[in-house]
Parts: sequence; structure tokens; C-alpha cells
Amino acid sequence: MQLAHSTINLEGYFDFLSLPRERQAIRIAGTRVGIEFVLRDYLRGASPEELALHFPTLTLEQIHATITYYLARRDVVDAYLRDAEQEHQADAQQAQTQPSELRQSLRGRIDQERKQLQSQFMTQV
Repeated sequence: MQLAHSTINLEGYFDFLSLPRERQAIRIAGTRVGIEFVLRDYLRGASPEELALHFPTLTLEQIHATITYYLARRDVVDAYLRDAEQEHQADAQQAQTQPSELRQSLRGRIDQERKQLQSQFMTQV
């Protein structure tokens, strides 16, 4: 008995997106999950089965395809992961230094609620 040899098109498991500011994103096809999230946990030692528990919208096949894509194109994906981490850090820093109106509004509400609770506590004591 001879087994047929076939190749798998790994790229078919992913959506390659162009984002604003000349950014690129690689998402697992049919989902909004970026490969950087799966690979971050994988590179920290999570098994494919643990990843399936952490990402319930993904199939084990999609997780294995993501890992295989990483292992097959490690230099390219490592560069993508570095860029994604830099973008995340820049976005986080901007959110801290220039919070959106929504964030400012929510922060104001939280501060107001905190003051009311403190005032109520002080009148009860």
C-alpha cells in the first residue's frame, strides 16, 4: 500500500490583512484571532490542547496550522511578532498619554462613584 503524497497550503488557514499606517495583520481564517496571540502563549510553553482551551473559537486543526506556519516560516513570523509587539506597546503608550473621550468619561464616572462611596462610608463611621 502506497500513501499518496500531498502538500498542504498553510496560507489557506490565514487571512493576510493590510491595516492603516502600513500595518499588516495575520488572522486565523474565519476568526478575528491574530496569530500573535496564539503564538505568544505557544512560545511561553502552552500545548496545542491548552491553546484550544484558551481560544475556544479555534479548532485544534487551526492551532496546529498556526504552529506549523510559525515553524515553517520562523524568520518571517518572528519579524511579524516583533512588529506586532512594537505596535501594541505604541498603542498602549498612546492610550495612556492621550486617552480617548470615552476612556476619559469612564474614568470620570469611576472617580465620581469612588468619591460617593468614600463619602457614604465616612458618614457611616
